[in-house]
Amino acid sequence: MRTNGVDLRREHEASLARPRYDYSPAARLFFASMNLVTGRKTTLPKAKLLETLACVPYREWEKLAYGRLTRRYRDHASVRSNREVVEWGRDAQDNEYHHLLVIEERMRQEGLSDPWYLKPPLPRLMVLTYVVLARLLATASMRRAFLFNAEFEDHAEHEYAHFVADHPEWEAQPVDSTTVAGYTDARNWADVFRRIGLDERDHMNRSFVSAGLLEKVVRYESMPPVESTENRHP
Repeated sequence: MRTNGVDLRREHEASLARPRYDYSPAARLFFASMNLVTGRKTTLPKAKLLETLACVPYREWEKLAYGRLTRRYRDHASVRSNREVVEWGRDAQDNEYHHLLVIEERMRQEGLSDPWYLKPPLPRLMVLTYVVLARLLATASMRRAFLFNAEFEDHAEHEYAHFVADHPEWEAQPVDSTTVAGYTDARNWADVFRRIGLDERDHMNRSFVSAGLLEKVVRYESMPPVESTENRHP
């Protein structure tokens, strides 16, 4: 993601200052389970796990939306709303995948190897658990699925905000990586991770909009357009 005139430092401070969303019991349990495995402090391996899980709901929504497109192709409103989910799912998956590549590059530069919780078979089990949860939520209520994802993305935004604050040395560490250049034009590692955190806010905002909760959107200067969305999912 290009910086596109966004003041990453200001938005980082805004993330730190803004209280976390009032998470549901299910989300609290989900995050507590992750902390039990990884520890409460955010590290590069923990961020890698976050990004491994982050793409799961978008991928599952895309699959379900394609099924609905096939079954309801005569229903123009349904086709329109499900095509939006498919397109959003693809874009979000690509974005989360770029995050994963950037984190892997940073781990390589720091000479870090995967800890025990990122070695098979545990990551596959965690992903499978989230696949089941994401599918159940989306099948029961797309609105609830979007809201749970908003909670996940709000959690991720705050994790990255504190992660950057814990590493002031990154401010003076320039980026020299074609992998990172393919993601952002940020010039130091602090801004790279600020950009990732802001992406998570954008995902949260889109999730709130899709859930019909436009009032929950966290607005900022030069942010991507927020659609009022005429298609609120049940």
